[in-house]
Amino acid sequence: MTMPRSSIVSLDETPWYHCVSRCVRRAFLCGKDKVTGKDFSHRRGWIAERIKKLSEVFCIHVAGYAVMSNHYHVILYVDRDMALSLDDREVIERWTRLFQGTDVMRKFMDGEELTDGERDVLLRSVEEIRGRLYSLSWYMRTLNEYVARLANKEDGARGRFWEGRYKSQALLDEKALLAALAYVDLNPVRAGIAKYPEESEFTSVYERIEAMNGKKAYDERLMPFKGNVSNVSKEYGPSERGHSKVAKGVSCCHVTEIPYEFHEYLELVDWTARHIRKEGLGHVDVGAPTILKRLGIEPKGFLELSRSFLKEFGHAVGDSMRLRKRSAFVGVRFVKGMRAARRALG
Repeated sequence: MTMPRSSIVSLDETPWYHCVSRCVRRAFLCGKDKVTGKDFSHRRGWIAERIKKLSEVFCIHVAGYAVMSNHYHVILYVDRDMALSLDDREVIERWTRLFQGTDVMRKFMDGEELTDGERDVLLRSVEEIRGRLYSLSWYMRTLNEYVARLANKEDGARGRFWEGRYKSQALLDEKALLAALAYVDLNPVRAGIAKYPEESEFTSVYERIEAMNGKKAYDERLMPFKGNVSNVSKEYGPSERGHSKVAKGVSCCHVTEIPYEFHEYLELVDWTARHIRKEGLGHVDVGAPTILKRLGIEPKGFLELSRSFLKEFGHAVGDSMRLRKRSAFVGVRFVKGMRAARRALG
């Protein structure tokens, strides 16, 4: 059943969301089209850069992303408090980085005196724009329209490039956020494009590992983990691949943090990737990452989610108690994912 977006996105319930957009008409974001032989790999950069660029304008922070051949994933933190704290000038300055302002806005920004009528129009416009700055729909619309225009121009095509609606999942607790982050970052490993997380280009985990190893500066448009990536004190990677150097002094200006230490998240994605490559669950309790034990996540259930997270859950992800509250909140008797929640998240 299709649900109104207002029932899916409730910032009073959670600020965290996992969003997915897919192409139509056999369109490719990146990779090689097997039918035509045309290579679209350069498009991966379009979407990755646009995701982070929009975080400079919107009060929406990027926690994770992955760009695949015909779809992309992004995990976002909607910072309503940040938007409400902006003054009128800051709201207009942000918006006009992407869109043309009105004459009244230009007069205000230039310090010209406004009439009472112009001031009323300005205040209404600013409040409308302020709401857009923490709107998930406006963020995704601005992202998808930009990429669609570039792709259609390159293809010499007209018409729809994306499916009509992006899919969004409300992440109701830390367990759901952790499962979503790992699922998104491990997309290339799961698809067989990369063997290890540090080879999974155009994902947030790849960017963070590159910065941690000193190969590139940390992009501060990505949300930091708790304690930041510079706090990783142990070498990354299993013994089968040797060791990596850890970069020092990487900093980030964002106030909002992903609520896990980066080193424990790396341990988790590496452990999960090894199980994905082996195509079996085995004795998963042996050597299970400490973060799973700390959060009360069942290891075998977590590995199952790493393969089928998007299919298992509907518009919301969380433990069984939060999903029950979710069903009451939206006024339905059943919320997809209850069985998976009990199996993995408690």
